[in-house]
Amino acid sequence: MSNNYKRILLKLSGEALLGEQGHGIDADILSQYANEIKSVQQEGVEVSIVIGGGNIFRGVKGATEGMDRVQGDYMGMLATMINSMALQDALERKGVHTRLMSAIRMEEIAEPYIRRRAIRHLEKGRVVIFGAGTGNPYFTTDTAASLRAIEIEADVILKGTRVDGIYDSDPEKNENAVKFDTITGDEVLNKRLNVMDLTAFTLCRDNRTPIIVFNMNVNGNLRKVVCEDKPIGSTVIWDQ
Repeated sequence: MSNNYKRILLKLSGEALLGEQGHGIDADILSQYANEIKSVQQEGVEVSIVIGGGNIFRGVKGATEGMDRVQGDYMGMLATMINSMALQDALERKGVHTRLMSAIRMEEIAEPYIRRRAIRHLEKGRVVIFGAGTGNPYFTTDTAASLRAIEIEADVILKGTRVDGIYDSDPEKNENAVKFDTITGDEVLNKRLNVMDLTAFTLCRDNRTPIIVFNMNVNGNLRKVVCEDKPIGSTVIWDQ
């Protein structure tokens, strides 16, 4: 089987790890994600991952309740490390070799992020998890995902969500929402569709990095996106 991509960056939301719980990490969802990631890694695809921390802490929410924004954002970065460590453990227990790299130095639990070392890990077949965002406040994990994808020269950013693509309105609120199989970056901006925050989206546009939004919670979907010809989800393409 020929794969569609050699090197991918998978962006997962922290909220997705909640499952049916109100907070924390759902062990079943974590195990499912690990199986999905293992299935594409076994096909020889080089896999890197950025995961959010929204299931544990939302920095912006804290700022609106009187907390200092910078302090809140750093707390959010630590939340991403908790999720990253949980995902690393789930993958390792399934026999997948991983490396966790942090944008904030914490040598006891993660390697510091070094671009060339990250690429080397990927070339050796290890799944690389990038934690702690960009290491800077005021930047989201979407921006971290875009930045890391560009730095490691990933072929595509795969944004795993709980909906099956990009719609003209929220499909969870509007049953008549229309799905786009492909959409240009300019259309996303003109229609003000919430694919990624503007900083992250601009980084992808400037570097012509494709984005695919798909439902990560359906078994086998990640493998379909990466390894099969039948398109699923929605693809953002860039005007030439």
